[in-house]
Amino acid sequence: MECVFGLVGNGFAIVAADTSAVHSILVHKSNEDKIMKLDSHKLVAASGEPGDRVQFTEYIQKNVALYQFRNGIPLTTAAAANFTRGELATALRKNPYSVNILMAGYDKETGPSLYYIDYIATLHKVDKGAFGYGSYFSLSLMDRHYHSGMSVEEAVDLLDKIIMEIRSRLVVAPPNFVIKIVDKDGAREYAWRESVKDAAVPSV
Repeated sequence: MECVFGLVGNGFAIVAADTSAVHSILVHKSNEDKIMKLDSHKLVAASGEPGDRVQFTEYIQKNVALYQFRNGIPLTTAAAANFTRGELATALRKNPYSVNILMAGYDKETGPSLYYIDYIATLHKVDKGAFGYGSYFSLSLMDRHYHSGMSVEEAVDLLDKIIMEIRSRLVVAPPNFVIKIVDKDGAREYAWRESVKDAAVPSV
């Protein structure tokens, strides 16, 4: 049921993910942020088993921070992706994580980049990528509409097309999505696309 997708545009990378926390036939919450800010210029959008997703992404985040603390310089996006891939590969032969990752980042020297890392430690640099049931629709739409050098407005319009397609055609479609962007100004939340809001818990 999870949907994670992203692409690289002109001077930025943008990723989107559904925000549903689901177990079996139950939806526990509809505002679970599955895109972690790795550091000031990196984002990790993850899908997979909730425990693995949270534990592994936090583990990567803290190790990237530790590297910067020890050495005084941050990892590049490529280095962080290779480190993540190495940790998944090591765990694969011991206690594997069921987690798929799109890592987006911006480096002064190389600009924006997007890395596809799946649960069996496949790493590939891509211009566009997706995971989950939503990938059936997002990949075909990106094949049709994506082009290099997209503006932010064009990229967001394409992500909105994907979200609408998922909502209208996927039988177990998640209602809400979060969109985050990373560019020369850093990683930040761009927008939420919500059709359902979690009800507030009444105070006793």
